[in-house]
Amino acid sequence: MSSPPTQQKEGSATSAPPSTDTKPKKKICCACPETKKLRDECIVQHGEDACTKWIEAHKICLRSEGFNV
Repeated sequence: MSSPPTQQKEGSATSAPPSTDTKPKKKICCACPETKKLRDECIVQHGEDACTKWIEAHKICLRSEGFNV
């Protein structure tokens, strides 16, 4: 019975490296905290339309981290 879990782990390990190479190392919520904070504060205080500078800066940062935004 210990053979099936080993086979599943091997299958998962085999499929994991290709997806790891294409995916960012961090979760999107944890990436670019500095620009995220500035963007969020601006939107709360001034509204989304007035904060395109910070929104774009955050998108640039996220793209540099490997996210497709």
